[in-house]
Amino acid sequence: ELSSGINAEYGVHCINLDPAAEHFSYQVQCDIRELISVDDVMEDSELKFGPNGGLVFCLEYLIQNTDWLDECLGDVDDDYFIIDCPGQIELYTHMDTMGRFIRTLESWGVRVCAVYLLDSQFLVEPSKFIAGMCSALSAMVQLQVPHVNVLTKVDLLSTRDRDNLDRWLDPSELVLEGMVNRTANSRHAKLSNALCKLLDDYSLVHFVPLNIADEDSIGDLCLQIELMLQINEDAEPRGMREQDLDTESGFGDET
Repeated sequence: ELSSGINAEYGVHCINLDPAAEHFSYQVQCDIRELISVDDVMEDSELKFGPNGGLVFCLEYLIQNTDWLDECLGDVDDDYFIIDCPGQIELYTHMDTMGRFIRTLESWGVRVCAVYLLDSQFLVEPSKFIAGMCSALSAMVQLQVPHVNVLTKVDLLSTRDRDNLDRWLDPSELVLEGMVNRTANSRHAKLSNALCKLLDDYSLVHFVPLNIADEDSIGDLCLQIELMLQINEDAEPRGMREQDLDTESGFGDET
């Protein structure tokens, strides 16, 4: 669905970097499981890794064998690569695995934008929403690339929650504290309020809502990603070039 909102002038290629994935509803150009999978690692009697350790091992193996990915990507310019990454949060918050992978992509001249997905159902429990914001901030600091935070599954929210959605997209300290104070354990009130102040002081965590059933919502997200990637930063804005040419040639509408 996300690829449908990307400017048609670009090619779109999907890449799977989750070595534990089982199936896809879309076609992938590159699949890490062709190089190594979690099942392969867990079945190795010498390694003796569980699911989480096996996943980290697979990504470390990929970083040591990036020539496989380079060959798989092929010779493509000015295209989008949508990279589906594993969901284990520790890969993005306090391990350097994904950071090193990003540096490799950048060394190939690839512009990278991290898209962090937070389930909108977290709005139901304030403590989870605060934790999600802190995780997003940690990932932003760790990865050090342009970053878009997305509030997903907005279409599943109740009518009341959708009506109040705007206040959660860029929540202020007062909104966060009010939410926490109504629900948090009094023993953790100071810690919760301190986290709210931290998030508000740096004002880095904002969300773009995503309703996968709404084409405009998908288009807004893709536009935000395009802006973060600074696509066509040296070119004239889309839709303006023809208008300017008409005006310069005397055929533009007079106002």
